[in-house]
Amino acid sequence: MRKIIVPTDFSENAFQALKYSAELFKYERSEFYVLHAYADEVYSFEGVITSNLLEEYKQNIKEKSDRELAVILKRIKDLYANPKHTFHAISAFGLLIDEVNDLAEKENADLIITSTRGVTNDRQLTFGSNTLQIIKYVQCPVLSIPEDYEFSDPKRILFPTNYLLPYQRRELKLVGGIARSFCSEIHMLYASKFSEITLRQEDNKQAILEHLYDVNVQQHQEEELEKTEAIKKMIDDLNIDLLVLVNSRHSYLENILYSSTIDKIGLHPKIPFLVLQNFNRY
Repeated sequence: MRKIIVPTDFSENAFQALKYSAELFKYERSEFYVLHAYADEVYSFEGVITSNLLEEYKQNIKEKSDRELAVILKRIKDLYANPKHTFHAISAFGLLIDEVNDLAEKENADLIITSTRGVTNDRQLTFGSNTLQIIKYVQCPVLSIPEDYEFSDPKRILFPTNYLLPYQRRELKLVGGIARSFCSEIHMLYASKFSEITLRQEDNKQAILEHLYDVNVQQHQEEELEKTEAIKKMIDDLNIDLLVLVNSRHSYLENILYSSTIDKIGLHPKIPFLVLQNFNRY
């Protein structure tokens, strides 16, 4: 049973992410938790308010959230009447990052699926602030869906890795499960100026391949190009449908996220972008 969290701010971008979720796991028994965190809406109230009026205002916001979530669930069920799927609506009074993290831990979630940008939809940014915070701080894989992206079977998956760190078994099982569902090819990209790999890297590489059994894995090596350029080239040359990167301490992805240069560095994926979290989860 897959457990997937889909945060929503009731934007159409967020609904597109929910649609993608239903398509991606259409062959698997899955539970979807559609979550709206509304603390920011309450605290954005302008003017003086008493504690009693605040509670009343908070209740009104919750009821509005519940109504909008009900509309979303009806929309998704009308579009995808899949008996394998169960949907839960959750209105939570809290900050989005905290509520997503708590729910992921409580339900032992497999994946969080979010839109790259929400209701503000700043096209100058690759990732909206909420999505970026979830990727950086929530200890669960995060799949980000670009604006206006229409679902297509992820037949070609790009998995860049330097083999320096072992990946968590659960995260590899997620990637392998998606690939098997769609008979996908996984293109593993090793981009480094060093053509030879160490014994430790070889062990990590074999561990990845063991978890990707029965998957068509193709290995690529790029010595000339910087990693971002190599990724962009592979996405274009192979018509990649899904990009996978890992977020771990001192990783390539972490360096981008924490230096706030994800846009400056030129990595603007126009395809779904799966971030694995290299933490111990069971």
